[in-house]
Amino acid sequence: MSKKTAVFSNIKGDLSAGLVVFLIAVPLCLGIALASGAPLFSGMIAGIVGGLVVGFFSGSHLSVSGPAAGLTAIVLSAIATLGNFESFLLAVVIAGMFQLILGFLRAGAVANYFPSNVITGMLTAIGIIIILKQIPHAFGYDADTISDMAFIQTDGENSFTALLSTLNHIHFGAVIITIISIAILLYWNKIPKVGVVPAPLVAVLAGVGINQLFLSSGSVLGLEQSHLVTLPVAATFNDFVGQFTVPNFGELANSKVWVVAATIAVVASIETLLNLEATDKLDPLKRYSSPNRELKAQGIANMVSGLIGGIPITSVIVRSSANINSGGRTKLATMAHGALLLICAALIPTLLNKIPYATLAAVLLVTGYKLCKPSVFKKMFEKGKYQWIPFGVTVVVIVFTDLLIGVGVGLGVSVLFLLWGNMKSPYFFHKEKYRTGDLIRLELAQEVSFLNKASILLTLDKLPENSTVVIDASKTAYIDQDVLEIIREFTQIKAPQQKIKVVLKGFKEAYKINNTEHVFMESPEKEKPVSVITNGTHKDLLKELSAN
Repeated sequence: MSKKTAVFSNIKGDLSAGLVVFLIAVPLCLGIALASGAPLFSGMIAGIVGGLVVGFFSGSHLSVSGPAAGLTAIVLSAIATLGNFESFLLAVVIAGMFQLILGFLRAGAVANYFPSNVITGMLTAIGIIIILKQIPHAFGYDADTISDMAFIQTDGENSFTALLSTLNHIHFGAVIITIISIAILLYWNKIPKVGVVPAPLVAVLAGVGINQLFLSSGSVLGLEQSHLVTLPVAATFNDFVGQFTVPNFGELANSKVWVVAATIAVVASIETLLNLEATDKLDPLKRYSSPNRELKAQGIANMVSGLIGGIPITSVIVRSSANINSGGRTKLATMAHGALLLICAALIPTLLNKIPYATLAAVLLVTGYKLCKPSVFKKMFEKGKYQWIPFGVTVVVIVFTDLLIGVGVGLGVSVLFLLWGNMKSPYFFHKEKYRTGDLIRLELAQEVSFLNKASILLTLDKLPENSTVVIDASKTAYIDQDVLEIIREFTQIKAPQQKIKVVLKGFKEAYKINNTEHVFMESPEKEKPVSVITNGTHKDLLKELSAN
């Protein structure tokens, strides 16, 4: 069961977190719309709807939704395929309908199958990507393509070559603002009696103030509009309303619209479930969010977004993690960020257009570092290769491709390591030596697949004469039929020939193997062992048996 938290239980923290997320969301909404080939204002619409609609219907306390970088290529291609933006909006509405249906079909249960090492790898990779993409902004290189979260950018550069290009575009005014902003973020809360004002807000205000000081003094350090947030400014209310667009319902019979809708629904749903799972892992209160309810909320939001001219929406880990790091604890934070997007887009866009990208980059750099700090790698490495190798693969593939490909590869590697680990450890043994012979207890693993046939067959063939072997399946959930056949053959044919006593314990009725624990007569267990007990994996036992 998820823990309930009252919406107004953390008003101060949630409102300040909502403000920080709002400031971060503005350039991301605009940048993603630009990279998607959509009108800039459509990104703002998606951000507004993601905050207000998803925030209202979602069961998540901390997840923040809006336009996602992972959908930019799909949106760009879809608009070109359909020929116009209005037909694409119809596909967004239909995609939302598909998501709503998936929610009612309880398809969100797929989220339960994402292993924690892959989710941690996803979070770490996102942190690395944030840092790679924000370093150029921190130095004053504010090319439009830097907003693209993909490794290969639309201008032909990639995340690493963009860093090299930054060396030719360093703006010392931006560097000064970045350094001061990061210092504020790190040390503001350590100053007595000033913690009532959130550090990110202070950093943003300081960035605006410093740049205005540079500009007013005529200094070359002043940042021009190309280095500042650029929000569309409507001259009149009618101009503002005119930025909203309605779908072309005349394209309902167009099969291409339905194909695009299905593609958006699948990709957006998977991204949302992944980000929801990751957000829950970051939640300091360790609450659980219903994935099915989230799919319904996302479906409703995408229908609304498409109806009024917005691009597709998903849960977004960048904004969600910034929300958590800024003190957000309830859904009031995400709804506040949506409300601020609406109010400021309508009433005060010129004020937002004074915010330097450099100061927002500082906020995101600190957020990114918290996601991928060295302690994360150390902790995963300490868990062993079956955890850190899938984790590492997930990180690398996401950084060099995209989120869905990286998670897919990470899942594949996790499954392979699960099978490999299961193949290498089909059982654990416990051996004692008695005057009447050896007693070897084989405790089968939880899953015994066909991959374990060879090791189990080899073990049974090497058991010494006149010994007693207990094959214990009490803790086993599944045993492959080939392995069961090997055990039957050994019990009925090979063991009697070698004068080996076999005791079968814990086998389910479905296995059609009779448990013989009740006929354990003249048990050596009633005697005291005459040698030291040995334990280990099947490798240890095979080594010991081969030595005898």
